Amino acid sequence: MTAKKSASNLEDHAGYWLRYVSNHVSHTFSRKVEAQGVTVAEWVLLREMQNSGTCHPSLLADTLGMTRGAVSKLIDRLSRKKLVLRSSSEGDRRYQTVELTAAGRRLVPVLAQLADENDREFFGHLKPEERTKLVKLLQDIVRRHGWKELPVD
Repeated sequence: MTAKKSASNLEDHAGYWLRYVSNHVSHTFSRKVEAQGVTVAEWVLLREMQNSGTCHPSLLADTLGMTRGAVSKLIDRLSRKKLVLRSSSEGDRRYQTVELTAAGRRLVPVLAQLADENDREFFGHLKPEERTKLVKLLQDIVRRHGWKELPVD
């Protein structure tokens, strides 16, 4: 008679704990940015646009690891919210650039502060070296898997 192997518990898996923490951290942050009128995906794009300045949507898509269609939809939504300005070339309407409006430039630091506060809320109890170690471990996992897309959900 062969002994039956028992199934491992959920709590035995690092992935379970990563998802548990991630859900709480990301849902809390999502509520905070939505109170400012944007989604997390829109925040990610706004933050990257602050770094990039006036640029082509295709550059943003490449940088963020998103499809051009997804970036275009986000730009459309942010344009309707008057946070992003889309400009077309007079000679070729397919040639577009995007940039933050004054309202968009004012909003990015507000959202960045919310991100900082969210980080402190969930990870502020860690000693600086523990937090650094945690981030380095997570970055190592990302590098080993070759992940390029930024988390926007």
